[in-house]
Amino acid sequence: MTSSGSTRNEGDKIRVLVADDHVTVLEGLAAIIGRQPDMSVVGQAADGREAVELWLTARPDVTMLDMRMPVMDGIGAVEEIRRHDPAARIIMLTTFDTDTDIAKAIKAGAKGYLLKDAPRDDLLAAIRSVHAGETSITGTLLSKLANGISSDALTGRELDVLALLAKGKSNREIGANLFISETTVKSHLRSIFTKLNVLSRTEAVTVASRRGLVQL
Repeated sequence: MTSSGSTRNEGDKIRVLVADDHVTVLEGLAAIIGRQPDMSVVGQAADGREAVELWLTARPDVTMLDMRMPVMDGIGAVEEIRRHDPAARIIMLTTFDTDTDIAKAIKAGAKGYLLKDAPRDDLLAAIRSVHAGETSITGTLLSKLANGISSDALTGRELDVLALLAKGKSNREIGANLFISETTVKSHLRSIFTKLNVLSRTEAVTVASRRGLVQL
C-alpha cells in the first residue's frame, strides 16, 4: 500500500487513486497516469479494503477501482467511499462488460465504467471527464446497459431454474432440485426464454452468462 499527500508543486493536477489486485495492471495504470502532465497518482491499493483506507488518507480527486478484488470488491469499495463522500468521483475498471455488472457499478455510484483493454487515450479521457463532473461510459457499454434494463427482470425462481439449466440439468432434475413439477419447470423455462428473447436452452444459458445472470 502506498500513498502520498498533495504537494504545492502538483498545482492543479488531478490526484488519482488506483486499485487493482493484479500488480502488473496496477503498476501499468500508475505509470500511464503518472506520466500525464495534468495528473498524479496519490495511492495504489491491491484490494477494496485497502482502497477505502487509502481514499480516507489521500482524498483523491478521482478513484479507479477494479471491479473484482479480494477482501472487498469494487462495488463494496464504491459504496463504502460514498458513505464518507456521496460526491466522490469513481471509475470502475473491469474486464467484464455484462449489463448486470455495468448496472451494479452505476447503482453503487460509479461515475465511469471502463474496460481494462480500453485504449490509453480512453482511460485518460475518462479520468478527465469524471474529474470534470461528467459521467464516462462508452456508447457500446451504454447499449448493453440499455438492453439489460429494457428486458423484463427474471424472478428469483426463474434465476434458480436458470442456474440449474446452466449446469446441464434436465427438466426432471431441475424439478427434483427445486421441489417443483416438470410442468412448472417448463412454465418457468417458457417465461425465461421470452424475457431473454431466446429460442433454446443453449441460447438461454449463453445470453444469461453474457449478462452475468449465471456463472459457467
